[in-house]
Amino acid sequence: MKKLYIKTYGCQMNVYDSERMAEALARAGYEETSSPEQADMILLNTCHIREKAAEKIYSELGRYKGLKAARPDLRIGVAGCVAQAEGEEIMDRQPLVDLVVGPQAYHRLPDLMARVEAGEKALDTDFPAEDKFDHLPARAPRAQRPTAFLTVQEGCDKFCAFCVVPYTRGAEVSRPPERILAEARALVASGVREITLLGQNVNAYHGEGQGGDWSLARLIRALAEIEGLDRIRYTTSHPNDMSDDLIAAHGECEKLMPYLHLPVQSGSDRILKRMNRGHTAESYIRLIERIRAARPDLLLSGDSITGFPEETEEDFEATLDLVRAVNYGQAYSFKYSPRPGTPAAERDQLPEEVKSERLARLQALLSKQQRAAQEAMVGREVSVLFEREGREPGQMAGKSEYLHAVHVVAPDLAKGDLARVRITESLPNSLSGELV
Repeated sequence: MKKLYIKTYGCQMNVYDSERMAEALARAGYEETSSPEQADMILLNTCHIREKAAEKIYSELGRYKGLKAARPDLRIGVAGCVAQAEGEEIMDRQPLVDLVVGPQAYHRLPDLMARVEAGEKALDTDFPAEDKFDHLPARAPRAQRPTAFLTVQEGCDKFCAFCVVPYTRGAEVSRPPERILAEARALVASGVREITLLGQNVNAYHGEGQGGDWSLARLIRALAEIEGLDRIRYTTSHPNDMSDDLIAAHGECEKLMPYLHLPVQSGSDRILKRMNRGHTAESYIRLIERIRAARPDLLLSGDSITGFPEETEEDFEATLDLVRAVNYGQAYSFKYSPRPGTPAAERDQLPEEVKSERLARLQALLSKQQRAAQEAMVGREVSVLFEREGREPGQMAGKSEYLHAVHVVAPDLAKGDLARVRITESLPNSLSGELV
């Protein structure tokens, strides 16, 4: 077998994509290795969301020049969203690259690799008419692990002014529910107890299945009937697609975990309009109230951007006001950085020092809320799915239903065990507890 080294950047969907690419290349005679030095093929699965994403990939490619010089038969490929956005330019700027493949074409990897091994350069950044999932092999049995990602929807039709996803992942497409359920059953048979459903806009899911159009809520309820699947999560969502049946599922479906990531991006209606978000601060807050009425113990996570073009101090203060009103248990925050080809990149940009100063203030507030949420868990009992051994002897670590990292000293526990834990201490980034 030839050796394949995959380095994954960015979101959970890229983690899922890397697994499927490895499975596709297994048909071409490749097995995974954790060392690029041992690899016959190095594949970088890239993300275009973070700042200077493309330049970081070129820097990473530069590290492999020595390997390529010493072993001319080493193949190097770039996949994912940077591959989709940069395309042929990657090969022009970095001649050591043999393969460039976009996220909608990785089912063609075996054919592309055959061309590469024949001495050609291979480029495929099309949005093919066929569904790539129809052409991928069935999920291969893997080493037992208790959690897994499962892509159910790709692409986005929202066209937020700051976002490249519609250009790199394409329009919204939902997988048929029967195929998702079959993949979920295969994952559970291999030892998975928790599945996170993935999509760039996952709550816009509308798969065509038995009985017509399926919503995400209907899919979640069907997944909940799979014996051995104990937990269901989903990410990432858009406020405009948080439907009544999905809100109801949070209160009615026991296997759907009480955690929701629902980005808002700004608390200023003026900036939200300039972002093309399609909602207001008030509508977002009212939506959160409805969700919490359905599931009072729900832990909410969100995304916010500071320093968006034309953002004033008043606009930024509105974001702080919204964060105070919502009270996030977890959150992610970023200062705006332009993405080539997006509308916001063409607008007047704020000074970097203004963006950084506002981000620091926002993160101080979010950190305070996150610490309070963790400290409120002390004394409570939670359900923890244990995923790995901890750093201390006899220690095991896992995630609570609220996605808090939890560790306990329990030598008899094994990876994949689900146990009740009483939280005894809140640490900077995790919780400590004891078995009930």
